[in-house]
Amino acid sequence: MNNIGEPWMWSVFIAVVLVMLALDLFVFGGNKAHKVSVKEAAIWSLVWFGLALLFNAGLWWHLNGSVGPEIADSKALEFFTGYLIEKSLSVDNVFVFLLIFTAFHVPPEYQRRVLIYGVLGAIVMRAVMILAGAWVVREFSWVLYLFGVFLVITGVRMLVMAEKKPDLEQNPILRFARRHLRISEEMHGEKFSVMKHGVKYFTPLFLVLILIEVSDLVFAVDSIPAIFAITTDPFIVFTSNIFAIMGLRALYFLLADVADRFHLLKYGLAMVLVFIGSKMLIVPWYHIPVQASLAVIAVLIGASVAASLIATRGKQ
Repeated sequence: MNNIGEPWMWSVFIAVVLVMLALDLFVFGGNKAHKVSVKEAAIWSLVWFGLALLFNAGLWWHLNGSVGPEIADSKALEFFTGYLIEKSLSVDNVFVFLLIFTAFHVPPEYQRRVLIYGVLGAIVMRAVMILAGAWVVREFSWVLYLFGVFLVITGVRMLVMAEKKPDLEQNPILRFARRHLRISEEMHGEKFSVMKHGVKYFTPLFLVLILIEVSDLVFAVDSIPAIFAITTDPFIVFTSNIFAIMGLRALYFLLADVADRFHLLKYGLAMVLVFIGSKMLIVPWYHIPVQASLAVIAVLIGASVAASLIATRGKQ
């Protein structure tokens, strides 16, 4: 069963996402400039993780009663594995976001607004890419092998480039924006643009937003093919992706102050991509069960986190 998503299921899920975004933006302080504390970030991280588990339990319950326990177990496992993959790979976003904010000297109290728009942009981009990818995979199944090759190459490249920091000043999109837009010299609070003498200027925070959205797009290109190694069900791919992205802002503020302690995690993420790509390439000869994939991914991520903590033990 390659598509369990009935129209009402899509509608309910999208409605829940919109409600949670509205609560975050307008009820729980998301529209006020403030520095997000570790406690607040931890609470929101637990909320999003809990909602993902609750959704998965509800999905299993619905499928168990409608199509049987075998498909219910399979789809629930696919969702959780896909969620774990996307959540793990989103940690790499955190390192890039931190680099961007540091390079532009963005105060912590202004970062949350940029990340709100970053998350909204990421949701739209991933929705389009997932639906397009699901159609391509359905019509041309051999594309999965191209995804596999791409993931292996990306993983190896991440291993080689893990310690190299990108030069933001040489970013072509940033250079294009600076050449063609009027950019003010200083920040203006959380504003992305201001009027000076009747002329519209964009603030440096707008450049930061552009880089955040571009990095979201780049990471989507890496992460979306990865989940197609676990399932080609559009509903599972979409929901697991969106749940991971919705918790990205909280994850950033949770890890921002201790990101240096997880410097070896990049190697674990790179090996995850190589493993997933290899899994897709060997399908004609051997199919790695989803349970085994989940175990391997958990071990790779867990080992890289443990190694990072041991290597930085006792350091500030």
